[in-house]
Amino acid sequence: MQRLLIMRHGEAAPGFPDNARRLTPRGMQEADTMARWLAQRVAKGELLMPSLYASPYVRAQQTAQALSDALGIGHETLDFITPDDAPAAISDWLLEQEDGAPIMLVSHMPLVGNLTSWLVEGSYAQGVGFPTAAIVELKAEIWAAGCAQLMSFTQPSQLASG
Repeated sequence: MQRLLIMRHGEAAPGFPDNARRLTPRGMQEADTMARWLAQRVAKGELLMPSLYASPYVRAQQTAQALSDALGIGHETLDFITPDDAPAAISDWLLEQEDGAPIMLVSHMPLVGNLTSWLVEGSYAQGVGFPTAAIVELKAEIWAAGCAQLMSFTQPSQLASG
């Protein structure tokens, strides 16, 4: 079984152009919270070190950098995981990847919701709602429509101490 983690970037400030929007201080905090949580899971052996990929948009790159820093790994940019890209194209890309380490994608709504719905349900007519910095973990034998199983859905508010 292969594993895939799909993450929405942290909260971003409004602005134009869309691809240049930056994380807010809250967005940075969300990204850091999730990055620490992932690093703890890797350290405990609950998750293998993922290969990390991010959208080229600034807010996704900032979120991926927080993950890179916490995990001690680099990340690559994928130009086809921006907000309105097609889940089927990403599924095709996933099929070309070698088995092994989990893959982690940092992207945007509506793509993260549509991709999750596409892989789990086989359709993205409804999509899945993603709070900022939320991460879903999926597993599958093959990354095709309707073939994945949702393992977990975690958001920063679940991890906040207090």
